Amino acid sequence: MLDLGTKAPFFELPNPSKNNELQSLENLKGEKATLVIFMCNHCPFVLHIIDKLTELYEDYHGKGIEFIAINSNDVENYPADSPEKMVEFQKEKKFGFPYLYDESQSVAKAYDAACTPDFYFFDEKLDLIYRGQMDDSRPGNTKEITGEDLIIAFENLLAGEVQEEFQKPSMGCNIKWK
Repeated sequence: MLDLGTKAPFFELPNPSKNNELQSLENLKGEKATLVIFMCNHCPFVLHIIDKLTELYEDYHGKGIEFIAINSNDVENYPADSPEKMVEFQKEKKFGFPYLYDESQSVAKAYDAACTPDFYFFDEKLDLIYRGQMDDSRPGNTKEITGEDLIIAFENLLAGEVQEEFQKPSMGCNIKWK
């Protein structure tokens, strides 16, 4: 995992929902903070949390926190994650945050991303302040999907408080490397 305090690695990636327009971290970042999410269309862990993630975006986007999702999966071997399917997935799940395609997988490597979903939360200076799970819920367990860990990180940032020292790593499907 990236060390806390690490500057967000720069990226400029195509957005399939915007005719593959190149969008950069610099242009998309939030006024107060930015959550970078490595995810894909087919992962059961992503499917498990996507509605709550969309709800969190609706709750925090107006407070200056931007979400940016990135799909870095190998689409040759996992065609369900292709850019065309990304557009369909975004429409079906009705999320408004950018969903970018990292065909070379270089951005996932720069972030040391390991799984989907994987969350990286940066402050207004793009310094890493949280990396880890959304909450304790997983497909198949009985825990409610709350978004608690991300909410705590968001609220600490908005209140000017320090972040939790203990941050549980995200859990999900491995990124599908080429």
